[in-house]
Amino acid sequence: MKRHRIGSLLTLLTALATGTAAVPQAAFAAPSPQGPVVAAFDRAAHPLRTVEPGGPGGDLRALDRMAGDARVLGLGEATHGSHDFFALKDRVFRHLVEEKGFRTFALEAPWTTGRRLDDYVVHGTGDPRRIFAEEFQRDYRWWDNTDYLRLVEWMRARNIRHPDDPVRFLGDDVAWAGPEAYDAVTTYVARTHPEASAHLAALYRGLRPTVPTGRYIEQYLRTPYAQRARMAGRTGRALELLRRLGPGRDRAAYDEALRNATAVDQVARQYSYDFEDPAQLAASMRYRDATMAANVLDWQRRTGSRILLSAHDAHVAYEPQDPVHYPKAQGAFLRDRLGPDYVSVGLTFDRGSFNATGPDGSVRRWTLGPAGPDSNEATLDRVRHRDYLLDLRTLRSPARGWLTTARPTHCIGTDYPGVPCAVALARSHDVLIHLHRVEAARWRDREQGTG
Repeated sequence: MKRHRIGSLLTLLTALATGTAAVPQAAFAAPSPQGPVVAAFDRAAHPLRTVEPGGPGGDLRALDRMAGDARVLGLGEATHGSHDFFALKDRVFRHLVEEKGFRTFALEAPWTTGRRLDDYVVHGTGDPRRIFAEEFQRDYRWWDNTDYLRLVEWMRARNIRHPDDPVRFLGDDVAWAGPEAYDAVTTYVARTHPEASAHLAALYRGLRPTVPTGRYIEQYLRTPYAQRARMAGRTGRALELLRRLGPGRDRAAYDEALRNATAVDQVARQYSYDFEDPAQLAASMRYRDATMAANVLDWQRRTGSRILLSAHDAHVAYEPQDPVHYPKAQGAFLRDRLGPDYVSVGLTFDRGSFNATGPDGSVRRWTLGPAGPDSNEATLDRVRHRDYLLDLRTLRSPARGWLTTARPTHCIGTDYPGVPCAVALARSHDVLIHLHRVEAARWRDREQGTG
């Protein structure tokens, strides 16, 4: 890791691919003539006309064929701060809703954040701008952009037109559980098993957030390891208590309380590792991706919904971009459970701008020129289409050999600058969308500097 302070820990927790972990030079393949490879890509590539919602949808039919009947489609991003990636996800989700029956947008965001946004898109509860401001703090700030606000507002407008067939919003991450999760559990137990209320209250004492999201996370991170481990022990016992009490007469209410108790416990367990121990730090990253996958699978099982999963390329991938710090990616866990019913779509770009946190701790706009000559992007950008889709599973030699070899690749998370990751595209994803140029995302209500 590049930064050795409390702030870098949440960067790991919320943005897996920070782009700051050093990769041995031996991991990269040497440059080689790519004429036959580019020719193969030229033949197989499907042009993408626009990333913007509202564009003509014919170019996305190729993605329909590539996705097939997948229950979960993971759609990545090569930065956490580029408008083009967020806009494309908005466009793709709208298309999949209308043409392929998808009904859930899942975001790399806390579960309780997702519940608040789901209540808005389904029932009109709350103000999305206020939800964004309250929930997308600290390293979740990247989602507080105009593209995701537009997507959420589109989801609400569609649900007004189709109240009996709603689209849903899911947060699958584990860095925060809002006070409403604790309240749901304690309220349920007080109503159905009042004799257990005092015990539950003792287990949750001091854990329920009373400060804003970002400050609560900061406080949690500054808590000594031994205390964090005890906190996780208490949330685990609270979850076990609820399970012992059982559903009683109101199964739906019990299931909701159980899901909230699970979210609370997941957050505590994410913070229960000794982050000074490299092995435990890596284990915590594995736990995070495994738990995000479990949350997506649980939602899919309970709702039957086809899901567009939005996360960094490194999360939706099959192979970890930094196996030392991140032993197994969310996409690999999903493939283990779903097989071909999970499809991973990686996104790459050659040049452009993005928002990220600099070495001084300030968030600014950064700009990159053309990718280096030995990178994946340099070859991908030689294809005759400016932006395009490519089914990596269909390509044969020599393109297949090139795609299964690791090369430097942009993998920019919350921090910049850093070094490229070593990525073998066809071992990481099923489908690739390559963009020639991207532009920095627009904050919903803030200005940004440049770098």
